[in-house]
Amino acid sequence: MMVFVLTTMNTAHTSFFNRRQALWAASVLALAGAFAAGAQSSATNAKLAIEVKRNEEPVNRGTLEMGSFSSVVKRVAPSVVKITTTTKARKVAGGPPAFPGFEHPAFRQFFGGAGPQVEPPPQSGLGSGVIISGDGFIVTNNHVIEGADEVIVAMNDQREFKARVIGRDPQTDIAVIKVEANELPAITFADSGKIEVGDRVLAIGNPFGIGETVTTGIVSAKGRRAGLGLDYEDFVQTDAAINPGNSGGALVDVEGRLIGINTAILSRSGGFQGVGLAVPANLVGQVADGLVRNGKVIRGYLGVGAQDLTPTLAESLGLKTRRGALVADVQPGSPAAKAGVKNGDVIIAVNGEEVEDANRLTFSIGALAPGTSLELRVLRDGVSETVEVTITERTGAVAKAGRAGAREREAWAENDEGVLNGVAVEDVSPQMRNQFNVPARLQGALITQVAPNSAAAKSGLRAGDLILEINRQAVKSAQDAVDLSRTAGGKKTLVRVYARGATQFVVVDETKATGDASE
Repeated sequence: MMVFVLTTMNTAHTSFFNRRQALWAASVLALAGAFAAGAQSSATNAKLAIEVKRNEEPVNRGTLEMGSFSSVVKRVAPSVVKITTTTKARKVAGGPPAFPGFEHPAFRQFFGGAGPQVEPPPQSGLGSGVIISGDGFIVTNNHVIEGADEVIVAMNDQREFKARVIGRDPQTDIAVIKVEANELPAITFADSGKIEVGDRVLAIGNPFGIGETVTTGIVSAKGRRAGLGLDYEDFVQTDAAINPGNSGGALVDVEGRLIGINTAILSRSGGFQGVGLAVPANLVGQVADGLVRNGKVIRGYLGVGAQDLTPTLAESLGLKTRRGALVADVQPGSPAAKAGVKNGDVIIAVNGEEVEDANRLTFSIGALAPGTSLELRVLRDGVSETVEVTITERTGAVAKAGRAGAREREAWAENDEGVLNGVAVEDVSPQMRNQFNVPARLQGALITQVAPNSAAAKSGLRAGDLILEINRQAVKSAQDAVDLSRTAGGKKTLVRVYARGATQFVVVDETKATGDASE
C-alpha cells in the first residue's frame, strides 16, 4: 500500500497525516463556518490594514519561450527573506543526572527526589518569508514561527532584524510578522484567481538553509484540497521544486508577481517529488489584512456541516446533478438553524453565485463579514427554495471523536434479512458518549462492530460511529436502527452518521458486498 507523506516545508516542523482522517475533519470544519478575513466587508470596500502593491492583470501568455528569468529574479529576490527561529526548551524533571556515576535511583533522594532539573539546548527552525509592505510587514507560514521565542529575519542584502509576531492563523497556515525598518522592497500581488493551469512560475526561498534559491515549473492545478488537516484548503499546486526551508517563500509568475506562499509538499520520501502546494495570494492578502487589523482572522459562521455530493449520494437523494454542498448537520441555535436550513438540504447558490462543492461553499461565504445577510438557494426534496440568513462570527472549535474500542456485538450483526448486514449497534450510555466524544445534543445508535468484508465497512462505517438516520428516518436508539434496517426497501441504504467529529451522509450498497458480513 502506498502511503503519502504530507510535509510542511520548514526544517523544524514535519507532520504525518492520516489522509482519511484529515479529509473527514476537513469536511465538517469547512462547512461549520464561512471565511471572512478581518473586518473587511466586500459590500463597502473598506480601506485595507496593509496597502500592499497589486497588479491584477492576467499574465502575458503570448510567448512560450523565455531566454532567461534573471531580470525577474533580480526584481523579486530582495522581497524574499530567510527566517530563523529559536525555541527555548523547557526544564524537565527526571532527566540525566547532574553528575556521572550517580544514575542509580537510590541517589535521587539527594537530588530533589524526582531527579535533577535538566535544561535541554534550545531548538532552532528555518523557513522563508515575503515582504508585503515597505514598513516591515512580512508574511510567512504559521508552522514556521509557531511556538518560537525568537524570530530573526535575514534580508537579501545581509541585514538582520529581530521580528515580532503580529498574528497567526493556523486554519490557513499563514502568519504575519514585522521588523522595524522602512523602505523595504515589498512584493507585488497578482490576482491569483486569474492564474491558469500551465502558467510558468518561479519558487523562491531558502531550502535547507543553504541560501536563497530559485526554481521554476508550472501551475499544475488550482483549488487543490490535499487533506493537510487545515480548515481552509484551496492550494495552488506546482511542480517547481520546493524543499525544507522553503515554507513561507514566494511563488511568483513570470512577471515577478506573488501568486502564492509555498507551504507544503506531498511526498513518499520526505523530499520533493513534483507536487508542491502554495496558499493562493488572494487568500494570503485577506488573512494578512485581518491579522494586521485585529491580531486574528474574524470568520463568518453559518453553522452547517456539509459534504460533497458523490454520484451514489446524488442518486440516493434523487438529484440529477452533483453540484452543490449537501448539508449533513445543522448546529442548534446557529444562523442556519434560525433561518430554517435542514439536514439533507443541498446548497446550490449563495447570493446568486453557484456553489460547486462543500469547499467552494466555504470560500463563497468567506468573502463576507459577520453580520452580512445572504440568500441561499437550496434543493429540498428535489424542490428549489430560497432561504434568507444572516451570518455571525465563528467562535470555538468543533469537537473531534476518539477511536472506538471493541465491544460486544448485538443481534443486528447476525441479521441477514435486512440492510446494513454485519453492523452491531447499542444504545449510547454516558460512558460511551464520553469515550467517543459524542455531543450531548445527538441521539442515535452507536456502532460497536463492523464486519471487515461487509458493504457497511466498504462505505466507511466504523466502530464508534453514531447512526443518526436511516433513509432519512430518525434513529434515537439501537432498537430504532434494528427496526429501520429490517423494513428498509432495496439494497442501497442512505445513512446519516456522526463520525470522528463530523456529521455526514454515506450510502451502503449491499449489492457490492463480498464475503461473510456476519463473520
